[in-house]
Amino acid sequence: MIIIGAPGSGKGTQAEYLAAHFGVLPISTGEIFRTHVREQTELGVEASRFMDRGELVPDRLTDAMVARRLDGDDVGNGFLLDGYPRNLAQLAALDALLAGKGQRLDAVVQLAADDEELVQRLLNRAQEQGRSDDTAAVIRRRLELYREETQPVVSAYSVRGIVVEVDGSGERAAITDRAIAAVEAFLGTRG
Repeated sequence: MIIIGAPGSGKGTQAEYLAAHFGVLPISTGEIFRTHVREQTELGVEASRFMDRGELVPDRLTDAMVARRLDGDDVGNGFLLDGYPRNLAQLAALDALLAGKGQRLDAVVQLAADDEELVQRLLNRAQEQGRSDDTAAVIRRRLELYREETQPVVSAYSVRGIVVEVDGSGERAAITDRAIAAVEAFLGTRG
């Protein structure tokens, strides 16, 4: 599975709950990056050059890190990817990787929430974490970038009929309950 949604939609939090419920491994690209950088792998050293400048890690590095992670012994029961693919090039790389393993995605969980709720969540989080650089203008730009880069990924998966849209507004527990129910219902229809 994949979990996808705009910044502030709660992907990371919901990924943990969904993965635990379905007995699969949650895999966050952010955590993959941090592990490679911390362990100073060849990929990590190269990725840190981009991260240190506040730039996105190039697709070729991200794809390579994800491919290595999906080769791990602990993904045998399945996985839930959080933060990947973020664009159509990464989607193509993931398709090729899964096809090479004889695997396919069962579902893409899309958390949807109103922009104003997302902005407020991110402003609250920035205040709690003391991040003065996360202003409303910066957050709105991140939402624009999400729509430009990642919304086409959602559209591509929608054409395949594997997107499970979940209302990501409101309290965490209610969102988790809706997400679990929606995925169970979806997977039940696919047999």
